[in-house]
This record gives sequence, C-alpha cells and structure tokens, in this order.
Amino acid sequence: MLWIISLVAVALFSPSALAHSGSTDGGFLAGIQHPVLGPDHLLAMLSVGIVSAMMGGRAIWTVPLTFVVFMIVGGLLGMERLYFPGVELGIAISVILLGAAIAFDRGLSVTWVMAFVALFGIVHGHAHGYEMPALAKPWTYALGFTVGTAGIHIAGVFIALPATRHVGYRNGLRVVGAAIVAAGVYFLI
Repeated sequence: MLWIISLVAVALFSPSALAHSGSTDGGFLAGIQHPVLGPDHLLAMLSVGIVSAMMGGRAIWTVPLTFVVFMIVGGLLGMERLYFPGVELGIAISVILLGAAIAFDRGLSVTWVMAFVALFGIVHGHAHGYEMPALAKPWTYALGFTVGTAGIHIAGVFIALPATRHVGYRNGLRVVGAAIVAAGVYFLI
C-alpha cells in the first residue's frame, strides 16, 4: 500500500510535460515510455486496471481490453491529424472520473464503465497518435504505447486483486482513488 501511495504522490508532483519526454529513438521504447512517464496517462491506465479488478468477473479483462482497442482507434485518428478539441481536458477528466470510481467503490454497471473507458481510450489514443507522424518509426511507437498501456492495466489489476479478499486493503484503495482524483484536478488546473 505504501508503494501505491508513493506512486500517486510522485505523480501528483510531477510536471505533466514528462508525458512527452524519454527515449528519442521514436520507436518501440519511446512508445512504452510515453504512458509510463506521463503521470496523467499513468494514473488513468492504472485506474482502469484497478477499477476492472474491483468490479471482478469478466470486467477484469473486458474493461482494459476496451480501453486498448479504443486507444488504438484514437491513435489512428490522431495519426490522420483529425482535430479533437479538448483532448488534454478529456485526459484530465478521465483521471478524475476513474479515480472517483475507485474512491467511491460502488457497484458500477459494466456497460457504463466500458462506455466511459472507450471514450477515455479514444482521447488518450488521440494524444499518442497525434504526436506519432513526426516520429521516425510511428508503427513501432504505436506498438510500444499499446504494450505499455496493457502492462500498466495489468499492474493496476494486480494492485487491486488483494482488495477482493481484504476489506482494509479495499479501504486503502479508496484513499488512493481520492488521491488520483486530486491529481486529476491538478492536471485540470
């Protein structure tokens, strides 16, 4: 739990510009680094995994898969340079709403969660894809950010799995969810 709280604290005080730093090879490594080094992307993707594990059942894999599929769609739209107003606003809102889903820990409808996660996936994917055409290796970059995103989702699932058996741990996740909401508000401001 201390590791999770530390991760959230680091993300709260990291500049959002980190989402666009890291490897300069423009390929697979740069793609993996983008969602990992960008605190807004990292928190949203961890939250998707946490929410899916808290929901349990098939949601453990269908919710993250929905995000990844729609992120790829958003990435393709971004690569085509289709303009989406408010992408950064949408990313901040995704962090806030996903954090709130963790913090409030209420029985959520899988259908509604998947609908919101699909929308969030498009927004996050668009942000990734919009940058890709300037890179030397856009398709390996896309593969990298897809693998990186899936890996972060899996980490979120593993972070939340003990909460299915321990009420105290679940309450700790609620605190983490509140911290994620605070981070999202910071990104919004």
